Formats: sequence, C-alpha cells, structure tokens
Amino acid sequence: MALRVISGTAGGLRLDVPRGVEIRPALDRVKGAIFSSLGEWIIGKRVLDLYAGTGSLGIESLSRGASEATFVDLAAACCRAIRNNLAKTGFSGRVIEVDALRFLSRDPHRYDLVFASPPYEKREILIDDHPLLSLVAPRLAPHGLFLWEFFRRNRLERPGPWNIRWQRRAGETVVVMMELGR
Repeated sequence: MALRVISGTAGGLRLDVPRGVEIRPALDRVKGAIFSSLGEWIIGKRVLDLYAGTGSLGIESLSRGASEATFVDLAAACCRAIRNNLAKTGFSGRVIEVDALRFLSRDPHRYDLVFASPPYEKREILIDDHPLLSLVAPRLAPHGLFLWEFFRRNRLERPGPWNIRWQRRAGETVVVMMELGR
C-alpha cells in the first residue's frame, strides 16, 4: 500500500506502513477533504493523532504548518513506523505507545486538533456515548476541532456537547469534524 504526504513542505514523500498490523490509513481523498476544510487554520496548531497507525494525519498537519504533533498508538510496529516517518520527513513529534483512551484519561495537555481513527465495529450501532466523546472534550483547546473516523453504519445522532461542523463519507468510513458547543 502506497501512502504519502499529499501537500506542504513534505508533500510527495512516501510513508512507511507497518507490517503485521491491521490499519486503515486515511485515503488521499479523505486527507484532501480534511485539510482543504482546515486551510491555513492548521498553521501553528497543536495536534494529537490518536490510533495513529502510520502517523499520516499528524505528519500531514506538520507538513502544512502545525507547530507540534503527538502520536498515540498501542502497537509497537505502528510506533516504529511513525518514528521512521518522522525521520524521513524531517519532522519531530512525541510518539507514545499506549492505549488511546488511557492516554486521554491521563494526559494533561490541550490540543487544537484531535484526530481519532480507532478500530471500529462493522455493524450498525449508536455511538453517541462512545468514550472518545467524553475523553477528548477536556483535552481540546478553546475553538479546537475533533476529527473522528468511524464505520459508515455507525450512527452519531446526539453527541452531547458536540456540534458537527461537517461529515464526509469515503467507502466504508465516515469522517466527522466536530467542535464543542459554545
């Protein structure tokens, strides 16, 4: 599987994909939709990439001007791939090998942009009470954004204090951009 940084200072560079681990890297068209909607807003922002896999979303953010990125993944092979991809692109970032929900419950930092691409159940379920919604909220800086990927048949109807800014579908995946209600 070929994976690359699509734009910015590292645009066009290919990223390593870990072997022996099942991941769902963001497709170029999904990354394109996300980052075209963010535009120059990303410049200078602090980014958290949960369930980071290859680190492609956090690295794309750095390539487009984010000031820092933290990558969280439970798989050692993914963390190695992220470190290799950071070295390849010339960026630096914090890479933490831990369960994302455990990280969120203990991390004291706040982020402007949080990505979450967790493994998902391929069945129809209501995800309004998913733990990510409550655990991401206190980690989000004022005016921060949360981008969450989930299975197309999962339903997000009343996500508590979250407002949905936009939603896109790509194949089996739905990407939702949310912000906390003001």
